[in-house]
Amino acid sequence: MAPGYAIFKDKDEIALLKKSSRISASTLEMIESYLKPGISTNELDRICHEYITSHNGIPAPLGYKGFPKSICTSINRVACHGIPDEKILKDGDLLNIDVSLSLEGIFSDTCRMYFIGTPNIKAKRLAQCAQEALYRAIQKVKPGHSAREVGKAIEKCVNEYGYSIVKDFCGHGVGRHLHQEPQILHYDDPFSDRYIFEPGMALTIEPIINAGKPDVKILQDGWTVVTKDQSLSAQYEHTLIVTEDGCDVLTLRSDESVEKIFNI
Repeated sequence: MAPGYAIFKDKDEIALLKKSSRISASTLEMIESYLKPGISTNELDRICHEYITSHNGIPAPLGYKGFPKSICTSINRVACHGIPDEKILKDGDLLNIDVSLSLEGIFSDTCRMYFIGTPNIKAKRLAQCAQEALYRAIQKVKPGHSAREVGKAIEKCVNEYGYSIVKDFCGHGVGRHLHQEPQILHYDDPFSDRYIFEPGMALTIEPIINAGKPDVKILQDGWTVVTKDQSLSAQYEHTLIVTEDGCDVLTLRSDESVEKIFNI
């Protein structure tokens, strides 16, 4: 069972959570200039590892239950937890990079989609849906709301696009552990009514959206999750903290804005 809620009331702890989140977000900003056809995901892992550690962060995936790398790189039909290797990125690939780290014992977690070379129209639309679903969900995070509102918002958005939600994975609390309560389901389920947001609660929202059916499977490496029907998959993720009247997006990147998130 995951540890209990992370409720941050202390100003110093909140400042550390924000700093950890800023390193995670800036890692995703930094790596973008390297994303060209011909680079390997192993090289991306090396660059991100050096960046994170140079900022006093510790890559959370490295050694986590045996995971061998510092980031996750998920390409095309890989829904999540892709392991960096010697695979070379090619023109038209759809890539997700997932960065999680700890800074002085406080964890943050975020991911985003990238297009390698010339983007595919279908891939762009799928990524747009995944990001919009995340943004709509973030709008529902405020004191007194249940996590079910998050799932409802994601499900409504994805249904409008005609895609499907992977139900095998969920968002989660973050704090002194990478994965804590509450569980944040990305679809409407009465189970989520048990989780009520309150100020100081830190969590992630990270819907995985498939262009085809929602079914996924784990490959023999024990980590890589792929769509069963070989359709494309996309995911966006942010770390949030609940405030007195809403929430702050702690892993906000320079390509985003608070105005866009809360007005989409």
